[in-house]
Amino acid sequence: MNTFLLVIDAILLIIILSFLFSWLWNKYQAKRVGGALSNEEFRAGMRKAQIIDVRESAPFKRKHIDGARNIPMTMFKYQHGEIRKDLPVYLYSDASSITLRAARILQKDGYKKIFWLKDGLENWDGRTKASKY
Repeated sequence: MNTFLLVIDAILLIIILSFLFSWLWNKYQAKRVGGALSNEEFRAGMRKAQIIDVRESAPFKRKHIDGARNIPMTMFKYQHGEIRKDLPVYLYSDASSITLRAARILQKDGYKKIFWLKDGLENWDGRTKASKY
C-alpha cells in the first residue's frame, strides 16, 4: 500500500510541476515576444498600429474593435504576410493563449513590435463595431 501511495504522490508532483513549468514558459515567451497592453495603453497606441482580431469570422462580425482587421487564427499562419512589418501589430482575441500563439508566429517571421490586449475583447471598454454583412 505504501508503494502505491508513493507512486500516486510522484505522479501528482510531476503533473503539478508540468503545469507550473508550462505557466512559467508562457510568461517567459510573452515577455520575449512583445507585451500585454491594458485598455488605456492599447487605445493610446492603436492609431499608429495595425489592429488584428484573431477570432473566427462569426464572432468578428458580431462585435470587434473599431478599425480592426480579421485574420482568424485558423488561417493566421497563411495570411499573416498581409500584415506590415514596419508598423506595430496590436492583436486581440477572447483567449490570451490564442493571441500569444499568433504573436509567436509573427515573431518567428521577423516582426518586432507585437503587442496584445491584456484582458481580451471581453473586457475592452473602447469603441466597438458590428459588421453590416
